[in-house]
Amino acid sequence: MNMEISVGKHVDAHGRIYLPYLQNWSHPKSIIVGLIKEMIEKFEEELPLYSIPSSDEARQLELLSYIAKITAGETDMNSKTMVSGQKRDGGVNKVTVIGAGDLGIACVLAIAAKGAADQVVLIDLSESTAKGGTMDLDIFSLPNVEISKDFSASADSKVVVLTVNSLGNAQSYLDVIQSNVDLFRGIIPAVARYSQNSVLLVASHPVEIMTHVSWKLSAFPKSRVIGIGCNLDTERFQYIITNLLKAQTIGKEAWIIGEQGEGKVPAWSGSNLITYQTEGIVNHNSQEQLAKRAMEVLKGKGQKSWSVGLSIADLIESILKDKRKVHSISTLAKGCCNINSEVFLSMPCILGTNGVIEIIKTLTEDKLVAKKLQNSAASINDLQQQLKL
Repeated sequence: MNMEISVGKHVDAHGRIYLPYLQNWSHPKSIIVGLIKEMIEKFEEELPLYSIPSSDEARQLELLSYIAKITAGETDMNSKTMVSGQKRDGGVNKVTVIGAGDLGIACVLAIAAKGAADQVVLIDLSESTAKGGTMDLDIFSLPNVEISKDFSASADSKVVVLTVNSLGNAQSYLDVIQSNVDLFRGIIPAVARYSQNSVLLVASHPVEIMTHVSWKLSAFPKSRVIGIGCNLDTERFQYIITNLLKAQTIGKEAWIIGEQGEGKVPAWSGSNLITYQTEGIVNHNSQEQLAKRAMEVLKGKGQKSWSVGLSIADLIESILKDKRKVHSISTLAKGCCNINSEVFLSMPCILGTNGVIEIIKTLTEDKLVAKKLQNSAASINDLQQQLKL
């Protein structure tokens, strides 16, 4: 692009420029030149929007997001700029945690301890500045951790974790959920606006319904809206089987799937062969017995905030590092096990940078497991139909 920028026509005597189609945008000449180079490079490497297939929704949204930022007078010039013709990529693995209650604080501490992110932002929605642990985080400041009450601080996050729950005076269970939905109506659109390419990770209760609400309110692709689901239970379940019950599963894995809480279901993938290390024998078709023993141990384990926080940090690491690890998380279950409603249930999913890459569906071949998942889906869908989005 050959474009001469001259004083009096494009810029004033101080080198400030005004472009009428970019609102009232005024920047130094050097910034504009860098921006133009960035725009040229961006649109040279991208196909025209009209030529991107409709099935490639992620690329369409990414390009539309870039165009929207340009037309709104916003750029990534602070993090990605042109210096002597070279692009300097300042991509930061930023995570935002919404909600400064016990779980929100636990998430921040776990993410920081694990080194899962370059930057962590905690959005504190409480009215009191001295409430909860945010004051202590302010006092004993952690590296790369920021506390804010402004959603704009979450801008350009790779992952946004939602830990908030309404503390209203709702009476019935349905009223409690509706209070959370009302709370999310003021949160999700702001989060989606500031971090249009993020993965939403929902930890609020009930996680299946609130993940569905987040998906609807954000209009994100289903792959980028997930719930913490049964990830913690699955990790514990596998540990109990292998380390406490001393059973080594051969050619398969054990999972907790379905609905978080009482509706969770133990399931298996692969063969039916189980070896008990302590007995030195191989037992066939003993999955039910083993699962029952493991579930009894699992029931004695509560879900403390710090435990859930560690589980969330593990999920975040899988996403940010594109580990392609399999986790039991809440994802859209429509199409699995003859489920026809738009409900979220925990299923083993391969996680990557853009959220869910693939759902592992081999577990649902068990008719008993499939029936339990269908029952959970029906119950959740019935509640969802009574909510006002």
